[in-house]
Amino acid sequence: MDTHVGKFMDSVGSIFRGGDVLPWCDRDIIAGFEREIAEAANEEQKNDSLMRLSWALVHSRQPEDVNRGIGMLQVSLDRPSSPLQTREKLYLLAVGHYRTGDYTRSRQLSERCLEIQPDWRQALTLQRLVEEKTRRDGMIGMAIITGAFGLVGLVAGGIIAAASSTSSSSRKK
Repeated sequence: MDTHVGKFMDSVGSIFRGGDVLPWCDRDIIAGFEREIAEAANEEQKNDSLMRLSWALVHSRQPEDVNRGIGMLQVSLDRPSSPLQTREKLYLLAVGHYRTGDYTRSRQLSERCLEIQPDWRQALTLQRLVEEKTRRDGMIGMAIITGAFGLVGLVAGGIIAAASSTSSSSRKK
């Protein structure tokens, strides 16, 4: 367990060292937290381990893990919890949705986190990442659309030029 918690803490610590803004988690850490849940001596330990597992799942590189984490967190939101726990769950859900590419939902959830704690650095960072990703994806989308229109214009221009060339040569005869 100590090894898995150590890896987990290193991954979380990378946020504060200026490394990867949203850390990634590997399968070994996930497996360790799953074992932790199975070995939990009481409900409190199990709940703590479930939160760590949820964290690990939404930070995984595997889409099925991220989706599993999202599902676990959505179910856990229905249970009564403190504002701090609710904030943590909302944040992890926002991370999960960011990882799946659902930026609208991620933004909504990070805004709910900021309603609970307006100066929360992690939520503010995630919100900035969502905005940057949305802006970048929007620019890429616009470039694709512009390129497609340009290509259509080129093809149409070519067809018109060919038709007009054919029309000119048939008039000369």
